[in-house]
Amino acid sequence: MTEPTRPFRWDLIRPDNLGSLLDDVQTWELFFLEDLVRCAARVLGQCGDGDLYFVGRSVDSLFDLLSGALAGTGWSSRLHPLPLSLFGGDGKGFTDTELRQLRTNLAADGLAPADLMRGRPTVFVDLVHEGSTFGNLYGVLRRWIDDEHAQWDVIRRQLRFVGITTRTKTSPNTWRWQQHADFAAELPASAIRNVSLDARLWSYFGNYQHKTAGSFRRTRWTAPEAADPRRDERTRIALAEAVRVVAAGRSPEVRRMLAELLSREPAIRERWLRDLQVSLRR
Repeated sequence: MTEPTRPFRWDLIRPDNLGSLLDDVQTWELFFLEDLVRCAARVLGQCGDGDLYFVGRSVDSLFDLLSGALAGTGWSSRLHPLPLSLFGGDGKGFTDTELRQLRTNLAADGLAPADLMRGRPTVFVDLVHEGSTFGNLYGVLRRWIDDEHAQWDVIRRQLRFVGITTRTKTSPNTWRWQQHADFAAELPASAIRNVSLDARLWSYFGNYQHKTAGSFRRTRWTAPEAADPRRDERTRIALAEAVRVVAAGRSPEVRRMLAELLSREPAIRERWLRDLQVSLRR
């Protein structure tokens, strides 16, 4: 029987489990914090009262910030890291063994076809350039749904993709990834949402930021060492920053800012977002 595998992730809500790992690590100011809070508010406003899955590593800081801000609220159980790399050709042409392992991993994360028919929407969040990761993930889920004879007419109304894109001047000629993604035509227009982020910060999170775990590519899906914690210098730097992001999210200042920003979201007319806003102000 195939067992699920996933990379080790430190519990950053309880940083005491890190022991002395970060004692001599030098950290810097969170230069991106305000922009990250604004991005977080937009993602929440676009999620349609769903469960959020943060795909891969590029959105680690967004997950960490919201984990801190929403700790102690009913939303804390709605945030899920999804360690998975399906960029470009990495997300196509699976062997039977790879596909079986991938489905086992996704099922362990609550993403089996039967799970996708649950009451709340399933929302995937990631940094997006051309959308290949979203497209490949959609392809995996769509084939699985067909293989399981699940109710696609129900599931298609429950899937959402929130892409974090680089901020550009808006014009009729602006290149939009979803207009070039074949899978988008199979979903309702409301299923694809974008949140813009300053291009330098987008590049920092996507290309330069140290991460607390290695990329979970298909070559590592069955690797026993993937579940081992890393303690190298880059990982320690990443952990130190991540701990600060979670702590910032838990601060009254960030929670108040997040609550205020939510009031500017169109979805604030809906009860679920107003209730979330109240939770952040407590």
